[in-house]
Amino acid sequence: MGYVLRVLVAAGLIADAVVHWRFAPEMRFVPGGSIHADTLFYAQAVVAAVVAPLVLAHARRWTYALALLVAASAIGALLLYSYVDAGAIGPLPNMHDPVWYAEKTQALVGEGVAGLAALAGLLTVRRGTRPSAERRVTEPVR
Repeated sequence: MGYVLRVLVAAGLIADAVVHWRFAPEMRFVPGGSIHADTLFYAQAVVAAVVAPLVLAHARRWTYALALLVAASAIGALLLYSYVDAGAIGPLPNMHDPVWYAEKTQALVGEGVAGLAALAGLLTVRRGTRPSAERRVTEPVR
């Protein structure tokens, strides 16, 4: 089950990264905020693309927690800006976009799969899977 969760998290984050990377240039002209929308989209793409192989390589609580944070924040932003015209929020521009299209749905599904799988991984991964130094020293040599 562990490998399946890792692959689901990574696949969802990669889908999210691809959509954000493709749409980043189109976000250049979004008004408001001191942080440009294209910068936010590129940052989301890079963070998701970096966390995906981390989860594949290391199924630890911290990697699942990081993946959950990345996926949940992306879902939150997507849903907020889809259903609420919040305007510019501090340094963030007004990214309100109520229209649903295939790529937006693809990003939401990827983020959702990654988030749910990361949550399951976080709840099921065992703590301390490596033997402690104390046990290694006291085990008899055969």
